[in-house]
Amino acid sequence: MREIKVKSLLNKHKKRDSCFLDDYTLNPYAGCSMGCIYCYTRGSKYGARQTPENVTNMDVALKADAASILKRQLKNRLRRGERGFIVLGSAAEAYPNVENDLKVTREILGLIKRFKFPVHVCTRSKLVLRDLDLLRAVNETAVLPDDLDYLEHGVFISFSFSTLDEGLARLLEPGAPSPQERLETMKKCSVAGFKVGVINMPVLPFLSDSDESLEAMVKSAKEHGASYVMFAALTLFGNGPEDCRTLYYKFLEDNYPELIPEYQKLFRNSSYPSNTYQKDLSRRAKKVSDKYNIKTRIL
Repeated sequence: MREIKVKSLLNKHKKRDSCFLDDYTLNPYAGCSMGCIYCYTRGSKYGARQTPENVTNMDVALKADAASILKRQLKNRLRRGERGFIVLGSAAEAYPNVENDLKVTREILGLIKRFKFPVHVCTRSKLVLRDLDLLRAVNETAVLPDDLDYLEHGVFISFSFSTLDEGLARLLEPGAPSPQERLETMKKCSVAGFKVGVINMPVLPFLSDSDESLEAMVKSAKEHGASYVMFAALTLFGNGPEDCRTLYYKFLEDNYPELIPEYQKLFRNSSYPSNTYQKDLSRRAKKVSDKYNIKTRIL
């Protein structure tokens, strides 16, 4: 297993993210084995290309001495009275295939439990089920930040989706469990007593953004125990050979060439679809979420 040296593992935000509730982000690994071609980290400032030794999206590397670095950082944050939610797996899957043997994420969850921080796990992996014992302990002992002390949960578990279409998912997310496997994993977490939800990010223009697709996502999420579904449109960063814009347009060229002019009109020269599109998507997502009495954010 290749290792890279880092000075910091716990990254503090200037302001809490209102959607994900994170005061901190934490990624035990660099790179990601899921291989999602639309991943926002490809070509963006958050991308694996910006990590040491130029780790690529499909090339997973372990951050050396992760546990000892995190232990020191958590101690420092407690000394300053800076408690807050940690989002685990914000830019790279915290449960890549190698985690099954290395158990680094499990060790990190043990430290989070020891220092009584709350955590929001973002994942596509079934392996999160292995750590429900630790997550249950975190949920029971976490000390919440003062302005969130009314919450009944110290743990949230969110599962990422771009589509429920199994064939489309295999093309776009070649290293990820199938959408149905993710739904079933989420259901097991819900039955175990955790607050769970869906991150429908990105919603894919003309592929998974129809009213029928949005309703299917919300309905399936509800049926599998989710209490929230968060939506966001596709972003396409960069122009390099491994950036998501290049890879995604290659995917369209190979599978949906008729959609390329539509995407070009929608994105123009931006990394983001038009404001009109984003507002319409938000409106339609809110409408279907209200229909099923499910939130579009955690709180």
